[in-house]
Amino acid sequence: MTVISEELAADAPGLRRGAIGLREVLFQSITDMAPGAAIAASIPAGVAFAGGALPLAVIVAMVACLLCASCVGELARELPSAGSMGTYTARGLHPSIGFLVNWGYVAVAGLIPPLVLLQLGYTTASTINSYDHSFSTNLWWLFTIAGALIVLAAGYYGIRTSARFGTILGAFEILVFVILAVLFVVKAGHANTLQVFTTKFTPAHFRGLSGIIAGSVYTVLAFGGFEGAAPLAEEAKDPRKTIRRAVLLATLGIGIIYVFTTYAADVVFGPAHFASFSSAGPSSWEGIAKASYGVFWFFVFLAIINSTIANSNAGVTVSSRTAYAMGRIRAFPAIFAAVHPRHRSPHFGILIAFLVSVGVAVGLGLHFNPFVAFAMVGTGIVIILAAIYILVDAACIGFFIKTRGLSLNWFLHIVVPVLGIIAFIPAWFSSAGIPVFSFISPLPPPYSYMGPAMGAWILVGVIYMAYLYARHPERVTQVGMVHLEQELEPSGAAS
Repeated sequence: MTVISEELAADAPGLRRGAIGLREVLFQSITDMAPGAAIAASIPAGVAFAGGALPLAVIVAMVACLLCASCVGELARELPSAGSMGTYTARGLHPSIGFLVNWGYVAVAGLIPPLVLLQLGYTTASTINSYDHSFSTNLWWLFTIAGALIVLAAGYYGIRTSARFGTILGAFEILVFVILAVLFVVKAGHANTLQVFTTKFTPAHFRGLSGIIAGSVYTVLAFGGFEGAAPLAEEAKDPRKTIRRAVLLATLGIGIIYVFTTYAADVVFGPAHFASFSSAGPSSWEGIAKASYGVFWFFVFLAIINSTIANSNAGVTVSSRTAYAMGRIRAFPAIFAAVHPRHRSPHFGILIAFLVSVGVAVGLGLHFNPFVAFAMVGTGIVIILAAIYILVDAACIGFFIKTRGLSLNWFLHIVVPVLGIIAFIPAWFSSAGIPVFSFISPLPPPYSYMGPAMGAWILVGVIYMAYLYARHPERVTQVGMVHLEQELEPSGAAS
């Protein structure tokens, strides 16, 4: 074992062990995917490519994400750690890759709250304005800040509070959209058809499988966050089983809900012209609900708002736990590993997440507008997140070859990760706007700024890692350590 520094030993008592069970851990992954917001906004982004065949594209996306979820689950069973993605890649590939993965993962998780809080702000302001024109939509930032304060309070009071908060919010948003989807299916009547699961209704300019593949690339983004349970390994009961089950169940369960709700919207709207479906206005979930069931649109509105807060809460949980794991080994400043003496929450990391949320959301939203800012932040998130998924798939191969040799499970540890890598390569090129496929277009400004911005963040991480290798190499190599079953040793302990 490497030498454990005095600062590392001073981190006790650490996170609250065994504080939450499968239900709370499951909803951490569920809310990290933001199913309500994804159903209403993210998934419809694929209709321009898949058209009325979007339900089939969602199935393709679900399979792709299940491949990666399987890899995360296999690694989480062997390496339960708050460091999660960084720990997996450090042990499966190389400590330097693990360091950079967590460097990027902190940025991804830190950008999730401002992303969805922007949606919270402009959705709420626009809805109020539609009924009271004297209320200016320029006041969207008030709701963004209010949402950030709610999430700050939930995170500060510890994992039990934030996890239960996420469970309640997640259950509500799912219930609303499932009920509305059932109503849509009933309303569609004889228009219900399984042909939406074929290529029949793909648009003319993306006819056949090309439309399905293109639609799935954009739809796969709705699954982002399925791995959100992994950083809770040190606070979950029986984490070797719980984390794996949560990640797989969340991906499969929400995937089935995505397929059903997309099918329902498709058949009630009409598959032949579903390519004109959108995330706002009359041709949207809220618009159809309002036209068909009157006041029910309000529950859709609440579910979307609910989803943004739940997703923000999940993002803060992931970012603060990943930063905690890095602070514990002094790869980040040690203060990130400080926990509240009573609530056992990494309160400094949570406070930083709050400041970043407000700064990024309000700063970009006021400089551009909240809609442009939302797309910019989302682009930045996916550029790094898709790359992390690819590296975790590769780490699954590397880890089990190193630890089990030829006795590994060839299907779970070789075939599944390889297919997962192949599935996410188009998603990464799409998010970066690199037109290696016919359905990818270069990103226009200011969205094109996000590629260089994310690249600059990773470059800073490389420079910082080089400094650590030169001065404190153990702080990089310890990214691969699993602390769950280890008691911190006094300064100077070594083996």
